[in-house]
Amino acid sequence: MNHLEETFSYLSTFLTPKRLQTILEHAEKSTDYVLPVLEDVYQFRNAAAVVRSAEACGIHRVLSLENRNVFDPNLTVTKGAETWVEVERIGQELDPVETLKKKGYQILAISPERDALDLPDMQVTGPMALFFGTEKEGVSQKILDAADLTVKIPMYGLTRSFNVSVAAGICFYQLREKLRHSELPYLLSEEKKLELKIRWAKNSIPSGEAILRAYAENNH
Repeated sequence: MNHLEETFSYLSTFLTPKRLQTILEHAEKSTDYVLPVLEDVYQFRNAAAVVRSAEACGIHRVLSLENRNVFDPNLTVTKGAETWVEVERIGQELDPVETLKKKGYQILAISPERDALDLPDMQVTGPMALFFGTEKEGVSQKILDAADLTVKIPMYGLTRSFNVSVAAGICFYQLREKLRHSELPYLLSEEKKLELKIRWAKNSIPSGEAILRAYAENNH
């Protein structure tokens, strides 16, 4: 048993059988091939809805690029999804695009600009980082310039675009389905699954952070 397995085994002793089963079952369905990246989303209900939709599609990490606005999901809307989804906040002084490209992510700007490709026509070939812009301005010019591909959701009415949280939900579901029907190894590796299960267990336990820290200090 390696260190991660030992850590999860220890934390499991604090969980109810039902919660442990939930963690074990859903970690098997999680993917990191779809990574939502939100640029300065400021409406807390939209932020919360994105987190909830991500979790529903087995996506358990969201990046938030914060400049003027702080990503602050409304917990009455997330319906507990914040327990399962890790939100990593990044200041605008950092360059997440280059970092994500080095990790093998294709950069997708979700925007109707620049002869964008229709989402249903898109072919999935590997991990994807989906950049969503602010409610009013959309994806920034900086991201549009750096993106590998610009993708749009086809619109059939007079409305030009969906609300950002609706657009995110549509993208998450369609891309997850494309992955499910592909030959890509889109599910988490065993190591990543263990890391996810440890985080979920910690978040499920009262004083879980302190318990995990004490265990790490005594078993380093």
